[in-house]
Amino acid sequence: MMQAEAGAAGNTLAAYGTDLRLASELLEGRLGEAAASDIERLAGEWQALARSTVARKAAALRRFFAFLADEGLRKDDPSAALPRPGTTRALPRVLSVEDIDAMFAVIAVRQARVPLDPLDLRLAALIELLYGSGLRATELMSLPRNAVAPDRPYLILKGKGGRERLVPISDRARAAVAAWREHVATGRPWLFPSGKGHLSRVRLYQLVRALAAEAGIPPDRVSPHVLRHAFATHLLEGGADLRALQAMLGHADIATTEIYTHVDSKRLVELVNQRHPLGEALGAKRPTTRSS
Repeated sequence: MMQAEAGAAGNTLAAYGTDLRLASELLEGRLGEAAASDIERLAGEWQALARSTVARKAAALRRFFAFLADEGLRKDDPSAALPRPGTTRALPRVLSVEDIDAMFAVIAVRQARVPLDPLDLRLAALIELLYGSGLRATELMSLPRNAVAPDRPYLILKGKGGRERLVPISDRARAAVAAWREHVATGRPWLFPSGKGHLSRVRLYQLVRALAAEAGIPPDRVSPHVLRHAFATHLLEGGADLRALQAMLGHADIATTEIYTHVDSKRLVELVNQRHPLGEALGAKRPTTRSS
């Protein structure tokens, strides 16, 4: 149901499946008939886990019991006994513009080598799309060979939950993709092929970290998702609208996008002073303190 109707991603399906199997084992295979007291016992087993893990496990069970009720397999729904720990969303790790410049400087040096290694063209295309368009790693790796058209400054992606979104593609990214695509055989279905399929998440992760290390950035600070965070953060700092950013990132809930509003307080104060109608007047008529 979650795959066919809700369009859940593979990682979500795997995590929910694991949660349901573990819960069933704890209840000796009686998860489908579990009473509220059984659910409370499960919650007791989760006490040592992180709040985010408990929240995910509880969500998996809620979906499971709702499914049983919808299908007429149960007349009641014991999920009210599940804990609601809430989660505190951690701020994303962010790279500075200088960090990004350093990474692209390394790519430029590589591309200036003679003879040119086509894999450096691939690296350039990968980083341009991660940072320049905010693609998720899975979306990037599974791009069809001709997904990025040379005369079209956007592409349409189907992301999490099967939701389609319009993704802008910069001139730089289109040029980088075009240069790399010349080295991809016309019979290959993927833009970033590897073996019989496409580039793996693990290999992409390794490439990004190796590039960071070469640029003098601690590799543990960088990942494909961190580059997506940098895309969002730098756009907001440049004045992008939060709703537009939500659409570009493919977030179903604006609350997910709001995490990127962690700009520093100094910039916010400067923004008020420069843009608010009273900013100039307040700056010119600040009260002075008289000494007694």
